[in-house]
Amino acid sequence: MSQSFNSFSEFYPYYLKEHSNPTCRLLHFIGSWLVLGVIATALLSSTWILLWLIPVIGYGFAWVGHFFFEHNKPATFKYPIYSLMGDWVMFKDILIGKISLSQE
Repeated sequence: MSQSFNSFSEFYPYYLKEHSNPTCRLLHFIGSWLVLGVIATALLSSTWILLWLIPVIGYGFAWVGHFFFEHNKPATFKYPIYSLMGDWVMFKDILIGKISLSQE
């Protein structure tokens, strides 16, 4: 059964449950860092074609985490905007130590 969310604050706890496996979270984190690296490289070198790599890198790392470690379907398929927001909020939460990359 598909859940309905009225706000991102309602969605985010669901998003975190879908990312309970530490390897899945780590792969999301690595993918996000690489996306930022590609953006920086494209801006600094004016090599705009690199920007086409963003979805491949971002989703590639995340989907490997879901399919092989979390064993679920990415929330992106049902909640694309909230999921994208969740990726970056989780990235920030990992950076500040609010979310661990180890087993909890």
